[in-house]
Amino acid sequence: MSNRAARKLDFLLTVLLCMVFVTTRHVPHIQAQAKTESPAQNIADTWQGTVHAGRDLRTVVKISKADDGGYKAVFYSIDQGGDSLPVSKITLEGTTVKMALAMGGTYEGKLSSDGKTITGDLSQGPKPLALNLTRATPGTEWTIPPAEPKLLPMDANAHPSFAAATIKASPPNKPGKGFGFRDGHFVTMNTNLNELIAFAYGLHVMQITDAPPWLGTDLYDIEAKPDTEGQPSLKQMQMMVQKLLADRFKLAFHHDKKELSAYVITVASGGPKMTRSAAGPNDPPGFRFGGLGDLMVKNLSVADFAAFMQSVVMDKPVVDQTGLPDKYDFDLKWTPDDSQFAQFKGTSTKAPPPTDDPNAPPALSTAMQAQLGLKMGPANVPDDVVVIDHVEKPSEN
Repeated sequence: MSNRAARKLDFLLTVLLCMVFVTTRHVPHIQAQAKTESPAQNIADTWQGTVHAGRDLRTVVKISKADDGGYKAVFYSIDQGGDSLPVSKITLEGTTVKMALAMGGTYEGKLSSDGKTITGDLSQGPKPLALNLTRATPGTEWTIPPAEPKLLPMDANAHPSFAAATIKASPPNKPGKGFGFRDGHFVTMNTNLNELIAFAYGLHVMQITDAPPWLGTDLYDIEAKPDTEGQPSLKQMQMMVQKLLADRFKLAFHHDKKELSAYVITVASGGPKMTRSAAGPNDPPGFRFGGLGDLMVKNLSVADFAAFMQSVVMDKPVVDQTGLPDKYDFDLKWTPDDSQFAQFKGTSTKAPPPTDDPNAPPALSTAMQAQLGLKMGPANVPDDVVVIDHVEKPSEN
């Protein structure tokens, strides 16, 4: 899956993100499904329908038979280009079609008795979007545009800035949240200034002090074009946002040290259980969700993992004390509690409520120890904080 396709999904499905949405290729696992189906129930075909998400987005879903007898599928949002959006799991149970997209979001619909339509919803959060799919024919099938070429990495020695940036207040009650780099642009949606500062300087919002209240409540949509060609690294993206904050928000601050309540990651007894990454030196990292609490990590160190967790998931800073230098690939599945994913407060996207399902994944700390061989627990630690000296609301343009 291309980086561009993964980022585009955040906006199509009005998601989460997260933060710093740099992704990597992923080969989806398809769940087996061994059932006898009538011809009308065989959903291996091309399906298409339109999502009404602020503007009409035509969607094509190609479903085919998997080698194990189940199904596999891929989404295309053809009005946003020809990149594919893989499906990590698809099932047909009776007349119910369920799909989980690899970058988050689900689809559930009902197959009609004649097998020609699927009436359902595409959702991630409390406000699903209607997506009714019709089995396409050679005469009605929409053309999928060619995928755009992948951006080459930005020159590692470049110190980029944004050549131009548009900052607008997010429309009230706009669903979802997005933060990332797509189509050669840095783009955010429903982002507050605390989140921008935290991303730019590798902080948790609790490490920002003496800030006026609006830094955590005013939401912005930003689109900015770098002055340097190519896909920026994480450090280069942070560098550009730092310059944007100083230029457009007139941000000035100084550093200090303060003892903070944090989560500390250490190695559990028995050692780490993660797989060392085989990614190349120029391969991007990946930190993405197939659903809140269903995390896929590629080519990240534990320090990087801690930074992403404090940015996206946790309500306190996360400190890596493992001393592990390697980069890893792993999946982590847990059931979130109500303290996690707090950055979605103020938007329509919500973390799922607690569940009493005995088959649900365990809590995060239990899951990390069992699945990764890492322990994470609370502690008071001295940590860097930034003290806001001056900041202004930007003028829109």
